[in-house]
Amino acid sequence: MKSISKTLVSLLGKAGIWAGAWVATAAYAVKDLPGGPAVNQLDFHPAVTKIAEEQHWLHVMMMILCTVIFVAVFSVMFYSIWKHRKSVGHKPATFHESMTVEVIWTIVPFIIVILMALPATKVLVAQKDTTNADLTIKATGYQWKWGYDYIKGEGEGIGFISTLDNAQREMSNTGKPSGDDYLLKVDNPMVVPVGKKIRIITTANDVIHAFAVPAFGIKQDAIPGFVRDTWFRAEKTGDFYGQCQELCGKEHAYMPIHVKVLSTEDYSKWVDAEKKKLAAKADDPNKVWALDDSMKRGEKVFAANCVACHQAAGKAVGSIKALDGSALVLDADKSKQIAVLLNGQNNQAMPAWKQLSDTEIAAVITYTKNNWSNKTGQVVQPAEVLAARK
Repeated sequence: MKSISKTLVSLLGKAGIWAGAWVATAAYAVKDLPGGPAVNQLDFHPAVTKIAEEQHWLHVMMMILCTVIFVAVFSVMFYSIWKHRKSVGHKPATFHESMTVEVIWTIVPFIIVILMALPATKVLVAQKDTTNADLTIKATGYQWKWGYDYIKGEGEGIGFISTLDNAQREMSNTGKPSGDDYLLKVDNPMVVPVGKKIRIITTANDVIHAFAVPAFGIKQDAIPGFVRDTWFRAEKTGDFYGQCQELCGKEHAYMPIHVKVLSTEDYSKWVDAEKKKLAAKADDPNKVWALDDSMKRGEKVFAANCVACHQAAGKAVGSIKALDGSALVLDADKSKQIAVLLNGQNNQAMPAWKQLSDTEIAAVITYTKNNWSNKTGQVVQPAEVLAARK
């Protein structure tokens, strides 16, 4: 009786957990996200490229073919077992082989495999044809964000970091998710024109990542020290979402991909606006900054890149070391902290930030050295960071 009672209590407990999870999910009132995941989704994402459409067709065709084979084979097997069972007087056959059967079960599967391989090979070859691209973008995986560099085509020279929106991270920290784009909203999405062939070159700065957007039918690993590529041609405008699809560390869930597909005219306007921003942000590494000005610039850099891990208060969180009162930050030798930002630390638990400009790195170090209880009065100049890069 005690055993039965324990079993009933266990089952009721599990039922309560499932019910609570269902109620919690219902309370969020999550809806389908156009270009992203849908509620209770079982099928592929709606395709917006020809490759994705062909992948979906292949999937359906293979499933139908496999289902037909499964039903046929097991129907014959169960019929034979039932019809020729010993209880109704049947005796086992005594033959050892049949040339006809041998030929049939060799030729038929061979034909089936060829019928499956031909369309699959056609799609696979098309997936790998990255030639004659209208626009080439390098996607670099970092722990845990993406860097996009437009290296050929309209927009050449544009580059930026795309990271999870801070508001999304706060929702995760507080356990109060909200919005259909939860953990998919970024500060700077990749922007591309509709109807153009976009080549994506992937690599990584630290560990293996994977660039994937299901609606485009693309997934390509980003491996440190290697260059891989894939491509897509979006056939309609809109926002499309993906995520890193390689387990890349503790922040893996906070590494989304957002691709914004614009009309040709709107894309040209975006390129013009981005180039103006880049020109405005182009800093002279030889400029000498005053403490107050460097602090203001550093606060913005910290909010955009560092606050997700180090928190606004600069305190220790789990394995993340505190900045407030840190011996490294308070050290009079500024080169030590510069080296950490340029090269990373603790086996990349603190990633390298070489992608930031000399002025940005100098400003954020100055900010940490003079914020919270850290009142060193030290100012790091961009020229010091530039010298450390060499």
